[in-house]
Amino acid sequence: MPAKMKWSISFAIGALLLWVGWLVPFFLSTFFVLLCIVLVLIILMQSGSAADLAGAFGGAGSQTAFGPRSAATFLTKATVWCAAMFMVAALLISLRSPKGLPGIGSVLAKTPSTPTQTTSLPAPAPAPAPAPAKPAVPVHLPPATPPAAPAKKPAKH
Repeated sequence: MPAKMKWSISFAIGALLLWVGWLVPFFLSTFFVLLCIVLVLIILMQSGSAADLAGAFGGAGSQTAFGPRSAATFLTKATVWCAAMFMVAALLISLRSPKGLPGIGSVLAKTPSTPTQTTSLPAPAPAPAPAPAKPAVPVHLPPATPPAAPAKKPAKH
């Protein structure tokens, strides 16, 4: 069987599952959760492109950013299918969700752009008068003494 035919059949099965999920929302949610679990497991089962010791030091054998291109295995094909079904299922769930639920929507849409009604708030209570400031360290000033009388000039003889 040609590879294109296999891909067509697998995506047709995925489309059928998504269509049933559109008709039965519980099935779509369940399919989405199971799809997420399978996608995580498939990704974790794959080995990295440069999983050997040489890949740790940059010697992956290729000058590409993600390492050398390897042959497509069953896991890479399953990852592509699960990722495509994940994106379509997420889109269908968002389209299928009810629009009238409270709490769903934009915060900006809930705030009025111009105030239509102003409510008068009670005036705040006046703040109590501050207590006079006292110095932390007492200051002792010398007692004020009257100025001394000017010295008399000696008489000229």
